[in-house]
Amino acid sequence: MAMSAEEEIPAMAQHYLVCGTEDCKRNCQFYCNPCHQRLCERCRDEHQESPDTKDHEVVPYKQRKPQLPEEKCNIHPKRNVEILCKECNVPLCAKCIFMIEHTGHQLDDLEEKYAEKVAFCRSEISKIQEYYLSTSQGLKKEIKEDVMEIKKTMDDIRNSIKAEAESLKELVDRVTSDKLEQANKIEETLLKTLNLQEKTYEDYTEYLEKLLKEFHRYKSITNFRVLFSEDFDKLKIQSIPETTQLVLPVFTAGQFYKDDVSKLLGSVNFPNTKPYNRRIKPMETASTQLKLTGKQMRRDAEKSDVKQKLSLSSSVTKVREYTVPGVGRVYHISLGKSGRLWFSDDRRNLVQTDLQGNQLQKIQTSGGYGYHTVTQDGDLIYTDRKNKVINKIKQDNTVTEFIRTEDWEPISIHSSHINRDLLVGMIKGREAKVTRYNKTGKEIQNIQRDNKGQKLYGYPHYITENINGDICTSDFNKDALVVVNKSGQHRFSYTGQGSIFIPYGICTDLLGHIIVCNGYHGNRTLDIIDQDGQFLSLLLTQQQGIRPCCVCVDDQSHLHVGQSNTNTATVYKYLQ
Repeated sequence: MAMSAEEEIPAMAQHYLVCGTEDCKRNCQFYCNPCHQRLCERCRDEHQESPDTKDHEVVPYKQRKPQLPEEKCNIHPKRNVEILCKECNVPLCAKCIFMIEHTGHQLDDLEEKYAEKVAFCRSEISKIQEYYLSTSQGLKKEIKEDVMEIKKTMDDIRNSIKAEAESLKELVDRVTSDKLEQANKIEETLLKTLNLQEKTYEDYTEYLEKLLKEFHRYKSITNFRVLFSEDFDKLKIQSIPETTQLVLPVFTAGQFYKDDVSKLLGSVNFPNTKPYNRRIKPMETASTQLKLTGKQMRRDAEKSDVKQKLSLSSSVTKVREYTVPGVGRVYHISLGKSGRLWFSDDRRNLVQTDLQGNQLQKIQTSGGYGYHTVTQDGDLIYTDRKNKVINKIKQDNTVTEFIRTEDWEPISIHSSHINRDLLVGMIKGREAKVTRYNKTGKEIQNIQRDNKGQKLYGYPHYITENINGDICTSDFNKDALVVVNKSGQHRFSYTGQGSIFIPYGICTDLLGHIIVCNGYHGNRTLDIIDQDGQFLSLLLTQQQGIRPCCVCVDDQSHLHVGQSNTNTATVYKYLQ
């Protein structure tokens, strides 16, 4: 029996999808619509070569038509309904069509109509998830950004008002100082004039005192003949010297009012621009998150062509192996531009190499697990859990503090290739969350609990994003791979195929596969599941001599696997 539409993606999807042919245990990749049978690649070829089924429609499994659920006819309970009366719009069994009330009515294959309805539902679900929800969330995000922008703008205006007032105060102080200096000079000039006048009268007083002594001397002399001498005749009192009475300055007060001061200062006004409606992207362009250049569009087209040609291989092939210098073990890998790779270990070493494993640079950090990522611009971003900051290293090797996370300790980070956002796994005491920042470092989303109020995370030490916008985290405390959609709603949790699952490094590929390392020492594996949580296969197992701790997929869709016990990385081909 095929799954119904409601059962298509279980909440805790971990089903091993196998071929439906008897005794065949290989992975299912195809589906026969007429037979409603799952097929692997080999069984598909046999199915299409058989004379009985060579004309059957065989499609990739995800493009299958749903099988009509088995339902008994109300009138003929021993028969299943399989025909639709178009005019009555009711399902019928093969016997019902001969009833008189359906005579001459147009009939349709109920399974075909059911498939059309399910396809319509899928299409509408896809529209809601991919366009309506994301677009409305984008508009909501835009409004939040506008709120922040308004606050910033008004803060700038307030600062400008204060700065202008300070400037006016400073100007008033300068003018006041000039006027006081002018008053000081006037006072100095007046005092100097008065001092000279005072000196004039001091000199005249001294002259009078000398003259007075002379007259006293002549008055007391006994020889009166002296009084008739020429010297006596010369004694005459000089007139009192004249001086001017100074005019004192007066202060003429200025006349100014509040309006006069207000005119001197700037004002807050709205520009002569009408508000415009927020732009709602047309549905056909909603999937384009960034304005692409011609070169980017060609690159995306090439990726699309590659994606259509790729599929999961039935076996994994080792391509090469290289030693990573400068680290003791390989705990995390970040893929940079031009094939450059960043590796880190458990000893705070962070090393950049080329694809041949040659060391290009090395820095010391606070360490961690999935604590670094590379942006599309080629900048390395890494978390500093101890100081609760996120740092950025540009391509010119300048290090800047990018984001402060306040009370939260950032332990994992991923730079989105969809919209350039940063996804950061953080902890605080017993709380944990995933925070989304935009490319400028503004916090725009926090994901902490599901719709029932339950904690989604315990210790999200590795984080990545899938091609559909899902946020995938390896949670050490939950022993699970936790997946939420771009809005933060819980989709599913994957808990491995064995009795114990301890998720470590995680990545996704062009096909939406999620690849995760199981670090349980008794059963180390590399698991691959699809974007809906369906288990596909174990890419690698402990029996193959691996101890996988971290993974990444490069531009050639090759898988790089870092080992937890050595400083080696192994490259595998797993797609065909």
